[in-house]
Amino acid sequence: MFMVDECHLLWGDIFGYVWGKTSERISVPVVNARDKQTYFGGLDYKTKEFLIFPAKTANSETTVSFLEYLQSQRPGAKLLIVWDGASYHRSQHIRNYLDSLNHELETEQWLITCERFAPNAPEQNPVEDIWLQAKRLIREFYFFCHSFSVVKGLFELAIDCQIFDFPKLHEYGVFS
Repeated sequence: MFMVDECHLLWGDIFGYVWGKTSERISVPVVNARDKQTYFGGLDYKTKEFLIFPAKTANSETTVSFLEYLQSQRPGAKLLIVWDGASYHRSQHIRNYLDSLNHELETEQWLITCERFAPNAPEQNPVEDIWLQAKRLIREFYFFCHSFSVVKGLFELAIDCQIFDFPKLHEYGVFS
């Protein structure tokens, strides 16, 4: 079972909070607002391993590529994908892909089954906390972020270290 979400890392994500007078507007210069990176992330709920997949954007085509990536990481396994109701998760392209993958198989034999979290409930998805922790790390080390490639490197390091343990990671188990 993979809990899935996408993250759009932006150059401006290195900035956190600033203190100032409430009566004055605070400007924070952003060197290049066009620098961005999309990541797909899948949390293997059983092993707690978090897999990321960089993509140019989040759309139906890149979602299919991510699903294929997850399959390559768990060869021969039947996957349950739990994700939000993003339009590209519900697209005809995704339905066609799943139909071609699972065609002529009984429902319990499907290679990929997709379920959705409740609508407008990001608090149900532990992947949201993983993204937040990684962004928090780049904000704490903003002084190293002289380029967007450093921002991406720090973000990916935070993910690769797999040092997260949130209460949400244990909400869906048999004995939760």
